[in-house]
Amino acid sequence: MKHMYPRNFARFYDIIYHRVRDRADSEYFRNLARQTNGKVLEIGVGTGRLFMNAIKDGADIYGIDISQSMLDILYGKLDRKYHHRISLQSIVDFSFDFKFDLVIAPFRVIMHLMDKEEQIKALNNVYQHLNSGGSFVFDVFVPDPGILKNGICKQTDFDDEYEPGKKLRRIVTSIPDLVNQVINVLFRLEWEEDDRTKIEEWKVPLRFFFRYELEHLIERSYFDEYRIIGDYEGKPLDKDSKEFIIICKRTDIPNINP
Repeated sequence: MKHMYPRNFARFYDIIYHRVRDRADSEYFRNLARQTNGKVLEIGVGTGRLFMNAIKDGADIYGIDISQSMLDILYGKLDRKYHHRISLQSIVDFSFDFKFDLVIAPFRVIMHLMDKEEQIKALNNVYQHLNSGGSFVFDVFVPDPGILKNGICKQTDFDDEYEPGKKLRRIVTSIPDLVNQVINVLFRLEWEEDDRTKIEEWKVPLRFFFRYELEHLIERSYFDEYRIIGDYEGKPLDKDSKEFIIICKRTDIPNINP
């Protein structure tokens, strides 16, 4: 299932996420791209929060996303000579006539895939687009038991000006579905424009994962070498970990399991 960003969520994406997300993961993924000599693919490139830095660093990077509204923002930032590097494609069935040494899917891309068949298809599609020895790195959050039990009720996670004198707020509500391992999230934007307050809402489900489920999922795919770390500084998983960062490597012989 595709969960594409509405126009105004794409419009305000950079303003919100440069504030609430950059310090968490941007240097980690930027360093991965810097350390890669060959081609890099960013899945879920969005408005270019990470992609633009990689371009500045001289990375041979490409990007895909399923949201045209997000890509429109990115096209507006990029020099036209880089436009061919961006395309409207999905992790499940994207296609290139060349392969990559690094594929990244930052900031919960995999959590938008609801069923296991779609997840396996995505993993195998990435595998087939990697050169031998290439890596696929993606992240999901470690489920919080309190949020899984109680959800989140109208929590404001951004409240600031998006332009001088114009306020923007984002309010988050989440309703857990434990049986289906889904968090149903409602994002609400409120912003001042044309002398009035405008409102837009977006509902999106996120599929949450547990550690051994992730391991079984990867082991069902073509990947047969992987490790999971607990934060963006490379620390091992422990009881305080808030992130699962999964690093899969392509070997010469696929691990093809039924």
